[in-house]
Amino acid sequence: MSASNTPAALPPSQAGLSARQVRVRVLLQSLGMLPVLFLLAIAFHYMGDHRFLTSQNLSIVAQQASINTVLGAGMTFVILTGGIDLSVGSMLAASAMAALIFSLIPGWGLLGVPAALITGLFFGLLNGVLIAYGKLPPFIVTLGSLTAVRGLARLMGDDTTVFNPDLPFAFVGNATIPVAPGIGIPVLAIIALVIILLSWYVLRRTVLGVWIYAVGGNPAAARLSGIKVGRILLFVYATSGLLAGLGGVMSAARLYAANGLQLGQSYELDAIAAVILGGTSFVGGIGSIWGTLIGALIIAVLSNGLTLVGVSDIWQFIIKGLVIIGAVALDRVRLQGSART
Repeated sequence: MSASNTPAALPPSQAGLSARQVRVRVLLQSLGMLPVLFLLAIAFHYMGDHRFLTSQNLSIVAQQASINTVLGAGMTFVILTGGIDLSVGSMLAASAMAALIFSLIPGWGLLGVPAALITGLFFGLLNGVLIAYGKLPPFIVTLGSLTAVRGLARLMGDDTTVFNPDLPFAFVGNATIPVAPGIGIPVLAIIALVIILLSWYVLRRTVLGVWIYAVGGNPAAARLSGIKVGRILLFVYATSGLLAGLGGVMSAARLYAANGLQLGQSYELDAIAAVILGGTSFVGGIGSIWGTLIGALIIAVLSNGLTLVGVSDIWQFIIKGLVIIGAVALDRVRLQGSART
């Protein structure tokens, strides 16, 4: 009998299961939260007078999910290393303010895009330096950044809303690419999908991705194996900041405005919820970028669907809070399941 047919060849968590049970478990692990996404969409479609699964509303959902998807991609890099970034909402606000301010320069309005990206990258690098080389806890560093960068965002606009009705890159937030008569894909959604594809390539097809997973799985072992852990941490926090800067461009382009006080509020919670719902573990070393995309879509479907069925903003906050708690509980169950022998 070959070794592959013996019980010892099965993972400990699958020992004693029939072949059919193993296949079902593997299938469920592969699907992740995708069935939940489909069930929510169908439920809201029938609860909302058949308005949810229309091309117009699905386009709105795609737009709503796009910014969270981009932030979630950066958060995935961070959480895979066992860290956290609570400052992405504030970095997005500061980046959007930079985008609007530079967009008002006559003849040079497109400078708003690189200005926003550089702003996000700068704050991300600052977080990374303090965490990787200052040896400070990620939670404390990014919690401090959440407040400090929010204050800087307010200072950048003199604590007012900055408008630009002639924003030169407004197409980023409002244009659609036609794919069929009456059907178009928002540019925001295309940007988000490109970011997901690039993130997947880095995490699954490069040595850097292997190192990121290794650092999250066991930092001490990664360091002993020759991996420059500090550089990896600097990279993931810089990536999170850069993508927060991109989120700032997307937000500014969609709204034609930015406000340092309100823009990006609680976006970090939505990003974390998307990542954890997608199967990435808080302890690091386990997760997938495609799961983050599904998690971001679930958050957007919840927000859109609850609005369609007439649920008030108050209850939407409560429900989304419960979803975040449920996501953390789900992460704990997954960890217990993988450790069970």
